[in-house]
Amino acid sequence: MAEQVQSYKKHARWLPAYHFFVIPVLLANALNAIRHVWLLPTLGMVFQLIVAVALLMLGFLARVMTLTVQDRLIRLEMRLRLRGVLPPDLQPRINELTHRQLVAMRFASDAELTELMREVLEGKLATSNEIKQRVKNWQADWLRA
Repeated sequence: MAEQVQSYKKHARWLPAYHFFVIPVLLANALNAIRHVWLLPTLGMVFQLIVAVALLMLGFLARVMTLTVQDRLIRLEMRLRLRGVLPPDLQPRINELTHRQLVAMRFASDAELTELMREVLEGKLATSNEIKQRVKNWQADWLRA
């Protein structure tokens, strides 16, 4: 089987069980609960709606919390990586990068990190998408949540 290639256009991580089963089922459950409250507005149906919405929120919050922890680890990894590859004049400026910029830079090879960081610090690259699009030698990140 051919090895998959990761690039800017194809780096989003889709978890089929989560994105195409869990969330759609929880959303359908919440919509069904809304329909039941509409058709038969009893206290029991209202409580079922509250539980359905809470479950849907739990599904989204589980993903947000997972991605938040992942981003914190990526930021730590990138700070350590930058300390190892940047020239001495740029090392004190590592903390000037935002967490979004650090997370976006993880796809760059060590050889291009210095130039990329200079462009970010000069304001030439503002968003994480701009940073990712500037990466020439894409380093795949398969260990993501």
